[in-house]
Amino acid sequence: MWRRLSLTITSKTSNLRFFSTAIRRNGSLIEDEGDWFYSSEWWGTYSEGHTVFRSSSDKGNGIISVVSHPCSKPEIVQWTSMEKWLQQRYAEIHSENEQFTVLGYRWRVLRFNDFTRQTTAKIMAACRKSDPLSVFIMQQPHILAVPYLKSMVSVGLATLASCRYDLKNAVNGQKPMRVLCIGHGGGSLPLFLASKIQGAIIDIVEIDPLVILASTQAMGFPASTVMTSSGRRALAHCEMIDEVMWKGTHERLCLYEIDAEEFIVQTTNVYDLVFIDAYDGDDIFPHKLWDPSGPFLETLGNRLHPEHGTVVVNLHADSDILDSDGSDPTSFQQLLPMGKYVSRVCKAYKKVLVGHKSCSRRGGVGLGFIASVPWLCNTSLVVCRGFEVGGMIPERDSVLNTVVSNSQEVEDDLNLPFSCFEYINRGFVMVD
Repeated sequence: MWRRLSLTITSKTSNLRFFSTAIRRNGSLIEDEGDWFYSSEWWGTYSEGHTVFRSSSDKGNGIISVVSHPCSKPEIVQWTSMEKWLQQRYAEIHSENEQFTVLGYRWRVLRFNDFTRQTTAKIMAACRKSDPLSVFIMQQPHILAVPYLKSMVSVGLATLASCRYDLKNAVNGQKPMRVLCIGHGGGSLPLFLASKIQGAIIDIVEIDPLVILASTQAMGFPASTVMTSSGRRALAHCEMIDEVMWKGTHERLCLYEIDAEEFIVQTTNVYDLVFIDAYDGDDIFPHKLWDPSGPFLETLGNRLHPEHGTVVVNLHADSDILDSDGSDPTSFQQLLPMGKYVSRVCKAYKKVLVGHKSCSRRGGVGLGFIASVPWLCNTSLVVCRGFEVGGMIPERDSVLNTVVSNSQEVEDDLNLPFSCFEYINRGFVMVD
């Protein structure tokens, strides 16, 4: 969940650049269809879109809706490549030929209470040529449309690499990476990670069944990932088209309808990387998820890898992060007019997770930092174990330089369509 910066473009702020929609990676130019440049296509008012899902939640999220908006990318001339991909996938899985027709692409915006934009994803609609009524939708897993998700991915993976974690082998599927996502939304983050990291095994925790329903019915998230309370797949048999779209990915995604505290107490998994984005419809980050004396943080300490475990928390503000002249804040205090609990949240996570008895001190140190998110009133909190600082006492510049240096490995290994630097360098402050 996020809030947009209410910036007025004046002579003082006009130097804030719009990010390029393409980036050169490994000699090729990669288009970022999720670039913030395209946000004008889906940021419009509720009445400007077409509602495709709407229902009332009894889990504190108010009215949950999904609103559809037109998108400009990819252009129609590029649709044939997706049709060929679907045909090839079908032939590989079913050993027979089938033709597909792409019907179009749309933005889908998940909202709480008709106002709060929880997340945004791009979906493709298609059908089999032999059956025009066989329409299905597929979320585009390579697209992260909201800057705070790019921030979480950038700081999380670059920090994990800075803790001497073998990211390349995880990306290539040669070693498993255990990931936990608390808060599901439309599922863009776990889909992105699963599609980019072949060794990623991702547990997703969502307390609201309506959010899960909205994501699978209207956001193009694979329904085959939903789990029962007994830990089995809710769908005994995967639909044919789900196999075509998601085989090789959905097997590594497990979506649980459960309270985060209950899940973390029950699970025995040890996680390399944890992402937490758990605001409700009233923009409240539940106290039990940051209570330093509560069971959630204490148990999370036991479920986090002792040598390199990394946690990323999305936090957002009640007011603009930028100073009045458009510049970044210069201190932890300046960065935190953000919601009255943010400073305490940061300190609680660092105190409990870094100081936990399970935290290993071999070859690195535990630390925490925050980085502000471009264009939004959000910040990413990162707490990690085993950060490699070469025997030195960690200080801001050395930590920042190490994370930035490792972000290049992240960009290259995952073939990212965006630069991690943009999401690491801005408003970088150590947590005391």
